[in-house]
Amino acid sequence: MVPRYSRPAMSAIWEAENRYRIWFEIEAHATDALAELGVVPRSAAKALWDWWATNPAIDVAAIDAIEAVTKHDVIAFLTWVAEHVGEEARFMHQGMTSSDVLDTCLAVQLSQASDLLLADLDALLEAIKRRAYEHKLTPTIGRSHGIHAEPVTFGLKLAEAYAEFARCKTRLQAARLDIATCAISGAVGTFANIDPRVEAHVAAKLGLAIEPVSTQVIPRDRHAMFFATLGVIASSIERLAVEVRHLQRTEVLEAEEYFSPGQKGSSAMPHKRNPVLTENLTGLARMVRSAVVPAMENVALWHERDISHSSVERFIGPDATITLDFALGRLTGVIDKLLVYPERMMKNLDRMGGLVHSQRVLLALTQAGVSREDSYKYVQRNAMKVWESDGALSLMELLKADTDVAAALSAQEIEDKFNLDYHFAQVDTIFARVFGE
Repeated sequence: MVPRYSRPAMSAIWEAENRYRIWFEIEAHATDALAELGVVPRSAAKALWDWWATNPAIDVAAIDAIEAVTKHDVIAFLTWVAEHVGEEARFMHQGMTSSDVLDTCLAVQLSQASDLLLADLDALLEAIKRRAYEHKLTPTIGRSHGIHAEPVTFGLKLAEAYAEFARCKTRLQAARLDIATCAISGAVGTFANIDPRVEAHVAAKLGLAIEPVSTQVIPRDRHAMFFATLGVIASSIERLAVEVRHLQRTEVLEAEEYFSPGQKGSSAMPHKRNPVLTENLTGLARMVRSAVVPAMENVALWHERDISHSSVERFIGPDATITLDFALGRLTGVIDKLLVYPERMMKNLDRMGGLVHSQRVLLALTQAGVSREDSYKYVQRNAMKVWESDGALSLMELLKADTDVAAALSAQEIEDKFNLDYHFAQVDTIFARVFGE
């Protein structure tokens, strides 16, 4: 993974040292269970744990040197352990296959990564909620197709984001539960040479569920769903990032990323304040989503197993989780420090001569007895004059002067339909739905 977009805690999960530590725990716990069943001597398990207690350092370079000869990573690790533990090490890995170690280890790593990502989501949700309440009733224009539609509040925009990321959290919790399974079932998953109770013991020690049918490997539909979930979270990150990018455009400038003292926006133009963080988030989201299709293609392995998935997962496991961890942290910082400009929001809302209230007049005309078709025609012909004047004309005044409209609505009734607060009557209801308060 690119160090620029990595954070230490998540990166550490994918370091070789952590991987080998998990491998040792799998092997040692399995040896414990085998000893309890009388398959191997108790002294074998004790020898492993005694060595581990006094020599916890993992010599990654030494293991790599052995692998350069064996061309097999698990054998290289077992050989390295045996060199230190001695004769009792021969009882390690009894009845197990490499996949028992590799797949169970990956389940642990993905579980560890999930816990960090869930904490990231909690931090993001907290930041969004705080800013949503801060701007609960800050008026701004809602846009459809990028065009002014009707008034909303900036708090509602953020409440929408909160609800979306709350769904992301629920999905990730489910994905974590689904991915956290242990397989210690031996060749082709039949338990022919190892008792299922060994698998249950290792699973309990590592905080995993047992894989009902492992076929030597854990079925990759679990992994496909996990990485698909990461892809959806990345898409939600991008959606909020794109919103900020649009709001920061010079012509809009309703909100913008925090611009720190001494920060530079352009090597050529000193005036520039660019949305570089949210643009970066768009790019990072693409990288996380790039893991989804390979993860789905990994589902179709040959018969009971092959290793076509292995090289893929060595990329996407670290890359997707490290990138998403960084992206969630970055987005939390963006929202936490987001500069919001209510005055500019109101200026933009008002700039088109009251067009944003057209629906209320349309509905009032229909309730006054005018057909919907005629009501639409009366309002639209005046709205188009305002549009073509770039907001220089007032929709309210044009409607008052329109004889067809005036025949159905008094001047006061028309003015009443231009009350901004009308649009925010249900903000509390929506907030209660989103935040449960």
